[in-house]
Amino acid sequence: MTTDRAGRSFAPVELDGRRVLLTQSRDFMGPALADVFRRRGAHVVADPRPLAGDPALAAAIVADAGRIDVLLLHLAVPAPSTPVEQVGEEEWRSVFAHLVDPLPRLAAAVLPQMLERGAGTILVIGSAAALRGQKRTSSYSAARGAQLAWVQSAGLELAPRGVRVNAIAQNFVENPTYFPPEVQADPRFRERLRREVPLGRLVSAEEDAMFAAYLCSDAAACFVGQVFPVSGGWATR
Repeated sequence: MTTDRAGRSFAPVELDGRRVLLTQSRDFMGPALADVFRRRGAHVVADPRPLAGDPALAAAIVADAGRIDVLLLHLAVPAPSTPVEQVGEEEWRSVFAHLVDPLPRLAAAVLPQMLERGAGTILVIGSAAALRGQKRTSSYSAARGAQLAWVQSAGLELAPRGVRVNAIAQNFVENPTYFPPEVQADPRFRERLRREVPLGRLVSAEEDAMFAAYLCSDAAACFVGQVFPVSGGWATR
């Protein structure tokens, strides 16, 4: 067994020698993913750039990375909190440009080499906002839902050709975007955790990233086109 920094035990997950491309590596879960994957033996190519806007950027990032065994398709944008009747064209297009439009571009760029080898893994770091309704999140939830629908379709199509596509749908996972230390220290937030999250606490960034590493390892070779909620029970309660 191996332990995380809080002393919790995990079965070992090894990614020795695998080349992992991590997109938008400085935001949201990027730093935790890079750290855990490197400690599990992967060579992580971490690209920090958001992929909204330039349609050619995805292909350029993949070309610069060279061989890619694992694509950590990590896309992030701060979630708007706009009432549904006030969501305008600009917000809708911006959220989809950040979270959805890069999917087919990255796939088109990385899949030729994976299909040629008959092996590869794509893991989308998505959101449980797509699995359970919340107020004032219509544009964000719609985009995250599109991500998961893409994973389910692409996963089934690519599995017979040796490429695994899956997704993590997370919420109430420790990260600096939504749950910085000052939020975690707020008594009202701690009460919210007790009320809404069966686990009673945030999922640690380490736990989330270790699960991602597992899904990209040979131990998870049976999973294709699946969406895994990681939310301390919030998404399924």
